[in-house]
Amino acid sequence: MTSVHTSTQEPTARAGVPPESARARDGVPEPPIAWSMLSRALSVPLVLGLVCFLPAVIAAQPGSGVRDTAYWLQLVLTCYAGARLATMILSTRRRLLQGVFWMFVYIAMGVAPFAQVVIGQTPTPMVGPRQDLITATAMVLVGCAAYDLGALLASRRPLRRRTAPARSTGAGPAVAHPLRLRLLVLVAFVASAFYVMKLGGPAVFFSSRQEINETVVASGVVAEGSNVGSAFLKGFGTVPVLLAFLFFTRRLVTSRRARRSPSTALVWVALAAVNLVVNNPVSNARYWFLTVLMAFVFTALPSSAAVYRTVLATGVVGALVVFPYADKFRYDDGAQRSAQSASVFEPLVTKDYDQMVMFANTISWVDTREHTYGRQLAGSALFFVPRAVWSGKPEDTGVRVGQWMGLRMTNLSAPLWTEFWVDFGASGMIGGLALIGYAAARTDRRYALAVTRAGPGPGSVLAIAAPLIAGYTFILLRGPLLQAAGKLAIGVLCLMLVTTFRERRAARRR
Repeated sequence: MTSVHTSTQEPTARAGVPPESARARDGVPEPPIAWSMLSRALSVPLVLGLVCFLPAVIAAQPGSGVRDTAYWLQLVLTCYAGARLATMILSTRRRLLQGVFWMFVYIAMGVAPFAQVVIGQTPTPMVGPRQDLITATAMVLVGCAAYDLGALLASRRPLRRRTAPARSTGAGPAVAHPLRLRLLVLVAFVASAFYVMKLGGPAVFFSSRQEINETVVASGVVAEGSNVGSAFLKGFGTVPVLLAFLFFTRRLVTSRRARRSPSTALVWVALAAVNLVVNNPVSNARYWFLTVLMAFVFTALPSSAAVYRTVLATGVVGALVVFPYADKFRYDDGAQRSAQSASVFEPLVTKDYDQMVMFANTISWVDTREHTYGRQLAGSALFFVPRAVWSGKPEDTGVRVGQWMGLRMTNLSAPLWTEFWVDFGASGMIGGLALIGYAAARTDRRYALAVTRAGPGPGSVLAIAAPLIAGYTFILLRGPLLQAAGKLAIGVLCLMLVTTFRERRAARRR
């Protein structure tokens, strides 16, 4: 055993390929020296661009915005989120969930609201006083600090290492059971086939989201006042086939034996074809397709630091330039919104980024009543209960606030900060964000172990779950949670179906 450890720590003969460092934390090797030098070279322009240049360009835009406390708080939040995002990009270790969190905060809670404050225009009207916007910005900033505190506490706590006695008990990393994975593939094909046939064939999936929604309503699965049937139809039609595709992708990427198996390759091709139908960007929400894309990229290239950093860095550009125009296929030709704009920042104040102003409106709404003390979160957790059974089931937070505002279009965002605020106020929001930061940091560290050569191997459940959760983080952070809960719960059920423990299986074989 001693000789093995000594050999793995000796330098390799190839130039640019570093040895496995004895300083590796939690068993994760240190990054290559070449990348460390490159990251130092990129650090200055990256930090200046995210923290200084982009906020300065926005601040210089013409507009009727008032430079009051809300302006300065929003500037501080933008710079803070930019600095944290730069830290994630330049980190020596991949922090998948944390990186996605800070990318969302930087764009949706930082850059976009800052542009709205400067230009003096918001995607959704603000019905309350200006003070509520100030409170919302300050609370988002406090929530981000709480998230960082939770992540810091998680980094101070070492991961539990398995000892020899623990292995004898059968405890081991979560992996996909081969037979159960085949069952998931069967369920995925059947559920997706039913979904496609229920909507009238594959052609409708390449038309528009509007036609998809109308076809779902016409199919009879949507009861009056309840979307449970629609959620189950779409969820089971899209999630199992995506997860099965990700598992087989990881098998092909990490297992030479799987790549030599014609049956594995054939199943992978079939799953890819079904995903192209039910999970394509034409008929699905942009946030869901972003989830599919990120999950596939990080599953296919799990150990590529370059891919991780490229996704985070280019995600900012994509969110500013591409994302606002990616709803081209949401409506039919006669109902499409114009994609013309005079400024690159105009989409940030007229289209999708209403998270900060909706937080302000939520604060105004709560001021007219009282906190719900867990009722809204309970409604999201029990999304599967029909309203015919639970007559007082809460509606989406965004919908309730929109109805209170008197808006006809109530498909509004309810960022995670607002969900905690509605139920528990400032203390609940701070505690909730701290717990999420703690869980994200712990998951990131375990994911880094799972994708190394010493990890659980091709069947690692965490190596599939972490990229999927990272992509779905955009949906969870944007909200409302009630809309996001359906696919998340179906994904959890699918993972529970296939999960087993490698050591237990090996023990039974012995």
